[in-house]
Amino acid sequence: MDKVDIEILKLIQTNAELSLAEISRRVGVSKTPCWNRIRKLEEIGVINQRATLLNRKSLDLPIVVFLSISVGRHSLEWTARFDKLISSYDQIIEVHRLTGSGADYMLKIVAASIEDYDSFQQVLIGKIEFTSMSTSVSLQEMKYRVELPLKQLAVS
Repeated sequence: MDKVDIEILKLIQTNAELSLAEISRRVGVSKTPCWNRIRKLEEIGVINQRATLLNRKSLDLPIVVFLSISVGRHSLEWTARFDKLISSYDQIIEVHRLTGSGADYMLKIVAASIEDYDSFQQVLIGKIEFTSMSTSVSLQEMKYRVELPLKQLAVS
């Protein structure tokens, strides 16, 4: 990647609605080479998708819960079932496998209310083999970013 590619990434991760003409103008290349660069970034997997970010509070999803799960066994079969399960619930918006903590997995879940979350957790309890489970409710979202830092990218 060169400086132009990095500038394109900075622009589109901040505003995916920018027109090709505007992106090409801002990075100083014509539209066709700019389009080719964007396509190449998509092909090599740097750009996964373009999305619209929604305001969860405006959509009656004010509750964010972090659910920590510890499991007794980590077989390929268990992991495959777990992956299929977490993929089937839209309210689970992130899942991370952890190391160095008391939990093996951290799920980020959104809900309309604590009662809705509790009902959902009861469903999960019946479907996941686990040794312990711990819930942390977010009281305030202090920082939320979707833009990745790009300072570490080497310019060629």
